[in-house]
Amino acid sequence: MIVEVGYGNGTQQCEVPDQNLMGILAANDVDVSLTGSAEVERALREPIESAPLSQVVKPGETVAIITSDITRPMPTPEVLPAVLDELYRGGVRPEDITLVFGLGSHRTQTEEEQRHLAGERGWNEIRCIDSSSEEFVNLGTTVAGTPVEVNSTVARADRVICMGNIEYHYFAGYSGGVKAIMPGVSTSSAIANNHAMIVDARSCAGNLEDNPVRRDIEEAGAIVGCDFIVNVVLDEDKRIIRAFAGNPVAAHRQGCAFLDTLYRIDIPHRADIVIDSQGGAPKDLNLYQTQKALDNAKYAVREGGVIILVGRCNEGLGNATFQAWMHEANTPADVLEHLQAAFALGGHKAAAVAKIQLMADVYLVSDLPAELARDCFFTPFPTLEEAYAAAVAKMGEEASVLVMPHGGSTVPHALA
Repeated sequence: MIVEVGYGNGTQQCEVPDQNLMGILAANDVDVSLTGSAEVERALREPIESAPLSQVVKPGETVAIITSDITRPMPTPEVLPAVLDELYRGGVRPEDITLVFGLGSHRTQTEEEQRHLAGERGWNEIRCIDSSSEEFVNLGTTVAGTPVEVNSTVARADRVICMGNIEYHYFAGYSGGVKAIMPGVSTSSAIANNHAMIVDARSCAGNLEDNPVRRDIEEAGAIVGCDFIVNVVLDEDKRIIRAFAGNPVAAHRQGCAFLDTLYRIDIPHRADIVIDSQGGAPKDLNLYQTQKALDNAKYAVREGGVIILVGRCNEGLGNATFQAWMHEANTPADVLEHLQAAFALGGHKAAAVAKIQLMADVYLVSDLPAELARDCFFTPFPTLEEAYAAAVAKMGEEASVLVMPHGGSTVPHALA
């Protein structure tokens, strides 16, 4: 069978014998009635544990709407118009609304990227800014010691609305909710303190209730004062198939429960070879983002197996600290020791990669220079076809193969 996975704006492919192929992980079937903006409008008409947004706001109030940056597949142009209509219905003026792109620790965006993300209505009707373009304001500290330092427009707004898409996150449990605030519009020191809790075993994909990272995120959101969220779940074609609006925690929890029915996938056993992709652009623009697919593949590969990670990474590694930690280490184990000795933002991602490299070989199909990939303890290949041939040479002609075309979204659950 010809297997094809996303790679930038194109694909990579290879041929896998039918008898070796365990399966190609795809979303479970769920009932879908409305999609796109129509589903967003439905969610806003039926808010979860909240009054309608038009009744939450008052005339004369300032509103900060936080949404995702260019590294996320969040379809802001489909979601924002319905949110603006609700705000206008409540008497809020366009000049009192700011759309804030939550960069977290990511790079600043070009004006063209901002315009694309905001959509024509958003760009033409309201102010649009990157979260890093202004000063930050300290609003307090969480129980875990995380400083709540957020973009000044968000800190001073009368109302804060968080938008985002919900998918699995390798240590916050799930994206979405008030994660738009922490790390979205927070300082690097705040993010570092929050992300340092990655070392706790409860900080993992699919875990919410006793996840220390998520608990800290939601405490920070409460300190800032998030008033309303609008979250969406996307199918594998990046189409909105369900939306959740209302209370920042309750609506998010319902969204996560729906995500589980869609993307938590049972497999009979772990595979010898896992072919893994983020699904292409924009999720594979650098290794820092492509790593999210790799982290889910660890639930599918057996000890000593091979993960073939496919991601274009046309913007390189995506983080200087990530690169430095990898370069300074002699082995993946050195990276983990570094994390235990001194946490650093970016280094945490290097440690997550290194942990997987200790359990399985990771072959990387990317645009990265081969020497740079090797410096990060990957075995580089220019094509999926060549990487697969090498994996079969290592694991044998009878090796079982599992394909994860949307590795950042699907979480395998091995039954044996």
